[in-house]
Amino acid sequence: MLRVRFAPSPTGYLHVGGARTALFNWLLAQRQQGVFVLRIEDTDLERSSDEMVEGILDGLRWLGLDWHEGPAAGGPHAPYFQAQHLERHRAMAADLVRRGRAYACYCTPEEITAKRTAAEVAGGGWKYDRTCRRLSAEQIAAFNAEGRPHAVRFLVPDGTTRFDDLVHGPIEFDHANLDDFVILRSDGQPTYHLSVVSDDIEMQITHVIRGDDHISNTPKQILLYEAMDAPIPRFAHVPLILGPDKKRLSKRHGATSVMEYARQGYLPEAMVNFLSLLGWSPGSGDRELFTRDELAGVFDVSGINGGNAVFNQEKLDWFNQQHMMRLPIAELATRVKPWFEQAGLWRDDYSTSRREWFFAVLELLRPRAKRLDEFVPLGRFFFDDTLDFDERAVAKHLYPAGIGEVLQALLVALDHLPSYDPATLEVCVRGTADAHGLKASAFIHAVRVAVTGRTVSPGLFDVLSLLGRDRVRARLDVWARSAG
Repeated sequence: MLRVRFAPSPTGYLHVGGARTALFNWLLAQRQQGVFVLRIEDTDLERSSDEMVEGILDGLRWLGLDWHEGPAAGGPHAPYFQAQHLERHRAMAADLVRRGRAYACYCTPEEITAKRTAAEVAGGGWKYDRTCRRLSAEQIAAFNAEGRPHAVRFLVPDGTTRFDDLVHGPIEFDHANLDDFVILRSDGQPTYHLSVVSDDIEMQITHVIRGDDHISNTPKQILLYEAMDAPIPRFAHVPLILGPDKKRLSKRHGATSVMEYARQGYLPEAMVNFLSLLGWSPGSGDRELFTRDELAGVFDVSGINGGNAVFNQEKLDWFNQQHMMRLPIAELATRVKPWFEQAGLWRDDYSTSRREWFFAVLELLRPRAKRLDEFVPLGRFFFDDTLDFDERAVAKHLYPAGIGEVLQALLVALDHLPSYDPATLEVCVRGTADAHGLKASAFIHAVRVAVTGRTVSPGLFDVLSLLGRDRVRARLDVWARSAG
């Protein structure tokens, strides 16, 4: 059975790049009915925190990427926290020494630094010269007797390591360029290479999908698998995500935390759709809009391309708007409710007696909204009778001579309307303008400013209909008495 894993370090919240990696792993597991494992690599004890762990879990849950094994879900290899398996990692290092594939290194940090500096001064590259590989049994015994600390280095054999990357194709590394790398530090802490291979072997991981920045780690890890006579997973290294300036995505480009996008009003469906197409193509022509389940049905690693992907905020906004347009109106109402509550504009009757009215307002606003947080500012005049007027708009559209008189005539005409539907309102407003020799477009602008406080809104006649007879009369009356 296919088994993949997402193994974040809880030294920060779930960022966009990590979310895309998790998504690719999740999609592959869904497509092939495999197992998606979540493993927290928390060996950096100083920088790791429970808060960051919860932040990562929250981000995955928000995206809808449920894991089969991992924190909270459990599984046969629990606990799924790397720091809690140190003894197994250390045992693997000891096993490698017994197999003759690793050796103790008693060189001090100062000695290593001196050798590296000397090589740099001489103008050449440096890698460990295997001083401790040549120690006699007596020297090793003497060092151990005096309690001298030692690291454990993996003995890199001569030759090359070659693997077929599922994204990049054949990749080969000459061992002449590899150091005898440390797998266990002198303080007994395992290095990343040892820990990750030990965990992947234990958890029977069959496929490793991760970022391109890990390609240089792969030959070392393959050597560890081989030294342990363990099955080697298939590797797929996905392109990095860049900002618009073609530099690696970072905070200078805006939000990088997935949950920050949630707080900004993006839908998880849109973020999943957007992230899936950063470096991957479904091979389905020009189609771009997919649900999470639709993506799981068509995802294939062969669709991942080797070029770096650019994070385009405008494209994300487009995806978000498209997915908001797809939501059933009742679901959209549920999604926007928190923003109305935060603004102090929510009323319980919007989900009971005024539910249909609230839905109609949302339907009117959603073609103009790119994010959930935009519904409140776009439609505040529907929910709050204290309007924030654009003074320049007032001066331009409500102060010209005679506007007050025409507004007064409109009030009289509106009072006699048998119906307050958009079509009837349009005839009334345009007819009033014509009767007073005023351009209909100019009068429509004046009415819009009077009832909304601004020059831009959804269609005026839809707005008047939804505001209702009493509220429209109250707002127009103010300006009928005070306008030019």
